[in-house]
Amino acid sequence: MLVPLSRISQHFNHLLQTKVGSDVILEVSGETFAAHRCVLAARSTVFMEQLFGSMKEGTQADVIQIKDMKAEVFKALLSFIYTDVFPEMERKEAEVKAEATGFETWLQWLEDLIAAADRYDLQHLRFCCEQLLCEVVLDTTTVPKMLDLAAKHHSHRLKKGCMRFLQYQSPSTLQTLMVTDSWKHISLAYPYVLDELDARLAAKCYASDNDNPSVLHGFLFPPSKK
Repeated sequence: MLVPLSRISQHFNHLLQTKVGSDVILEVSGETFAAHRCVLAARSTVFMEQLFGSMKEGTQADVIQIKDMKAEVFKALLSFIYTDVFPEMERKEAEVKAEATGFETWLQWLEDLIAAADRYDLQHLRFCCEQLLCEVVLDTTTVPKMLDLAAKHHSHRLKKGCMRFLQYQSPSTLQTLMVTDSWKHISLAYPYVLDELDARLAAKCYASDNDNPSVLHGFLFPPSKK
């Protein structure tokens, strides 16, 4: 006997869309979203604290203001809270957008979504965003930006994906990358990234015995000019 697939995500999405029983209004960038306090609190420790914990005193109003977030990002966040499914439209079009003229817009949306997931402690959503960035976005032009994003939002998986990508680039590719302004920003803002990359490259060189680690160290950490 086949057991029917669970439809709980559809049921909760229906609850979100119909607004039946909603007991809180969230205003984001001029747009309003009806939601259910218990659902928000069950899914996010941050919402739990804001709505039922020590911070609840400021969240008893009919409309709760959420600042420093775009409405479309919060809409995606809210959809994920109710369904535990990565926003459907963006997921279907992700790889297409990554190759089309809308790449920068899509990438910014994804970066904002990671920030929102970090803000509301939604680890599964963070993981989905990180995985998508690692699989679709990473190349020599975007990896510095992804490292910067990983550092800002404490994304160990994204940083690891960037390191793995860099580890398997040729020395000439790395040399080209590391004279760019974007990489100079990484080296100044997050010097520990260079330490980790240096260790990974050294381990790779010693294992393969194909390259001289001192040469790689030389362009990762060039001697200071006198």
